[in-house]
Amino acid sequence: MERFFASDNCSGVHPEILKAIEAVNKGHVVGYGDDIYTKKAIEQFQKEFGEDVDVFFTFLGTGANVTGISSVLNPYQAVICAESAHINEDECGAVERFSGSKLIPIETHNGKLTVELIEPHYKAIGFEHHAQPKVISITQTTELGTVYRPGEIKKITDWAHQRNLLVHMDGARIANAAVFLNIPFKAFTKDVGVDILSFGGTKNGLMYGEAVVFFNSHLAQNYKYIRKQGMQLASKMRFIAAQFDAYFKNTFWQNLAKNANEVAQYLADEIKVFPFIELTQKVESNGLFVKLPKELAEALQEEIFFYDWDESNNVYRWMCSWDTTKDDVQSMIRLIQQKAKHLQLI
Repeated sequence: MERFFASDNCSGVHPEILKAIEAVNKGHVVGYGDDIYTKKAIEQFQKEFGEDVDVFFTFLGTGANVTGISSVLNPYQAVICAESAHINEDECGAVERFSGSKLIPIETHNGKLTVELIEPHYKAIGFEHHAQPKVISITQTTELGTVYRPGEIKKITDWAHQRNLLVHMDGARIANAAVFLNIPFKAFTKDVGVDILSFGGTKNGLMYGEAVVFFNSHLAQNYKYIRKQGMQLASKMRFIAAQFDAYFKNTFWQNLAKNANEVAQYLADEIKVFPFIELTQKVESNGLFVKLPKELAEALQEEIFFYDWDESNNVYRWMCSWDTTKDDVQSMIRLIQQKAKHLQLI
């Protein structure tokens, strides 16, 4: 198969994004973000989130998360997050190393935090022997493909702000969430009290580049120093910025995320004919989490690449991308039929 279902990081760069990069590859401009292209990209973010937001570009999603969170933490403070959160599972302890702070991971059944889950971990406040909670980090969409509704986020932010805590959102797949919810980005970030946003584009057609968005300018005061120390300040910033400028024009981002979501739902519908495949989570974005017989998973992985998710329970992750097609899904279905028949599952 030309395409596979391992990750939306495996897909290529959309041709329009490549054109946008090429278009700014002319002449000399001032480096480190003091150029017209970065200014235009920031204006695009301000159209989405409001003129009072502060926007900083980074190379990576991990870089955005680490520098964004670290900029508001002291080393004796802690970050509450879902156990499945990228900052906990897939960033090699980067937040803890860079900030000196502690992560407090919470087990969830669907990747989503709630006040009820958080509350027992908000303790020992003022007690010098324990790390002090300061940030709650949520992921939209979650690492299990589920989506927070605006009301769910507001409950968390209201609870947090009443206790002088801040809320960070890891928006690596924020476009997929916006398409599912069918509302503007602002409606489930700034409008419901999120303080800091890591805004992702790489998983939705960009080559590289993310943004840290602060919804309170006071929090952004020292971020430029943290970004530099965190090795996330691009000297040739225009090549990140140009991608985002193109990304926001004519709801381009929306079309890409919509395809990924719709094809994921199509795949979910098509596998319903197989009684030996079980979806472990609702399909609300571009990812499927499926429980398969181990021998079938291994047989499929001989032909196509996808990740084990929960090996002890035979759960695997299938991701769709901006360029995944229904033909790709049908190829996958035929492969499942072939392998299942060989294994006498059908």
